[in-house]
This record gives sequence, C-alpha cells and structure tokens, in this order.
Amino acid sequence: MKESRYPVHGAGLGLRRTLMGPLADQPPAQVGFYEVAPENWIGIGGVYGRQFRAFTERYPFVCHGLSLSIGSPSPLDETFLQRLKRFLDQHNIRGYSEHLSYCSDDGHLYDLMPIPFTDEAVHYVAERIRRTQDILERRIAMENVSYYAAPGKEMEEIDFINAVLQEADCELLLDVNNIYVNSINHQYDAEEFLTALPAERVMYFHIAGHFNEAEDLVVDTHGADVIDPVWELLDKAYAHFGVVPTLLERDFNIPPLPELLGEVDRITALQAQWTPARAPGHAGQL
Repeated sequence: MKESRYPVHGAGLGLRRTLMGPLADQPPAQVGFYEVAPENWIGIGGVYGRQFRAFTERYPFVCHGLSLSIGSPSPLDETFLQRLKRFLDQHNIRGYSEHLSYCSDDGHLYDLMPIPFTDEAVHYVAERIRRTQDILERRIAMENVSYYAAPGKEMEEIDFINAVLQEADCELLLDVNNIYVNSINHQYDAEEFLTALPAERVMYFHIAGHFNEAEDLVVDTHGADVIDPVWELLDKAYAHFGVVPTLLERDFNIPPLPELLGEVDRITALQAQWTPARAPGHAGQL
C-alpha cells in the first residue's frame, strides 16, 4: 500500500465535549480522525481529562489552535508554545494548524483579525511561523481565513498566502468554506482561487457552514449545515488536489450526532468518487 503524505486520512470531526458521551457509546466507523483546539484541553484533568486521553489513545488527532496570534504586533508567547509542544507530544497529535490572522495585541481581541496583505507583513509573519516550528520541532499548517475588510492592502489575498507559505516553508490548512465566503464578500472566483494554492503544502481541508447576512455579505459561523455550493467547491477541490483528509467543523448549534454524521457521510461519499478503484489483488492508493 502506498504511504500517504497526509498525517490523517478520510473524513474528520471536531470533537466537542457535548459529543464525547455519544461518540464513546457508539464510535462511528466513518470518522477517520478528530480535531480539537489545544487551548481547550491543555491542563484539563479530572473526568474530562481522562475521557480526552482515552480518545487520543484510540483515534488519530489533529489540533487547530485559537490563540497563537501569528500576525500580532506583540511578541510570540513562547511560554505557551512550550506548553503546547508538551501537549502535542503527550497526545501523539498528528498535525497542528493555526489561523493566518491575529487575535491579540496587549490583550486578546476575541476575534480573528486580518493581517494586512503587504510584503512587510509577509516577512514578519513568516519569521514568526519559522520560530514557532523551531520551538514545536514540527512543521505547522496555516489556515486561509475569512475576513471582512482588507486594511493596508498592497497585494492580493492569494499572493499574500502563497508568499507566506513559501517564505515560512510551512503547510496549508485549506478551508474550503472560507474560500467560498471570501469569494462572495470580496467578489472573486472561488475555483480560480482554490486552484492557485500550492497542492504540495496542503495538510488537510476544513469544511463548514455559514450565515447569509445579505446578498453580498456572508459570515463564517460554523453554526449551520454545509450548503450545496460549498459541497460543490469541495468536489472541485478533490478533482484538483486529489482525495485530501477533510474535517467537518461545527462549533455551535450542534445537532444530534446522527445529523452530524450525515454530513461526514457526504464527505466520505465525495472522497470515494475520487478514489482510484482497487483492482483485485492490488492495494489501492490512500
């Protein structure tokens, strides 16, 4: 069997505490991996800590961070990064990603703010990503984020993302929904943007739901079902990149587990359409 370059496989699900009981009682075979925000679990002990450890011992996990604030004017929180490294190693986390944005200055802003699309910002952010990778002793992935304004813009979003990935020599967490959201809000072609991203740097995909505030304003919420145009864009992503591990994000308005698994099933069905058929007696490609 040909070894995949991806750290995980198949369709993934964000692990939320409200889901831990149902998932433990009836482990779903269609979930290939789970994702958590490490900030929600570092230092957690007691019942929840033991439950989480039981999950990470049994299933592949990736982590998607919330507070690294890679574009912040404040210094990197290297104390946090040392704690994060211990957490990632302790739980055998397969991959770590963060947002290509910032969320703090002197204090936390409790939102993901857009980094100016400038050459200066490329160099600044890339150096901070390299330092983060040195401390964690692993390559990390940066996620293309949704944004609603572009202050100080001197280059296009796609050029900014590609320049950061190249200079930092890091991976990409490709969020399909964010491309769709931004394509509506900033009026560009979603498929053209998608195919301009570097396939060799993709670690895995995100897919999620959003909220239509107005005809020309879409808000990335992770609080609704994935809509058909986003599923169609995911299908185009598989056509272009091949079958990439794909995680379903749902952060609030979380439905019963069987409803969530229905969307996971849709991911696996799309992946199956783009998976090469296995000839009798031969192992297929992951």
